[in-house]
Amino acid sequence: MAKKSKKSAKKGGDYVRVAQIQGSANEIWLAGLGAFGYAQKEGGMLFDALVKQGEAIQKRATKTAGQTIADVKVTASKSWGKLEKVFEAGVANALHTLNVPTKKEFDKLSRRVAELGSATKRRSVATATSHKRRRSSQS
Repeated sequence: MAKKSKKSAKKGGDYVRVAQIQGSANEIWLAGLGAFGYAQKEGGMLFDALVKQGEAIQKRATKTAGQTIADVKVTASKSWGKLEKVFEAGVANALHTLNVPTKKEFDKLSRRVAELGSATKRRSVATATSHKRRRSSQS
């Protein structure tokens, strides 16, 4: 008989466990129904709160993206300036190799031509004046 009482006790324990599981499952079901009811009741306010939170996140993301774009522009501008200097130096070197005069050399030559033009004009005025004096003194 000892064996029968152990089996009975075991079966009784299984029933208790099954009852506990059923009770827990029922509580979970009821909690789910309660959450559903709460969501229906409070859904509008929850939706509005989520929209506000989404707007705040979007604002922060836009600000961060704007700052990142500004940083990229500054970096690109600096890099472009460096590239431009390297390109100008390369072109200047190539022109020098081909014996093409630089802007400084053209400017210096232009000033010299202007000086020579002025000197020539002064000299021709002086020569013309001197020829007139000689002619008038000869007459």
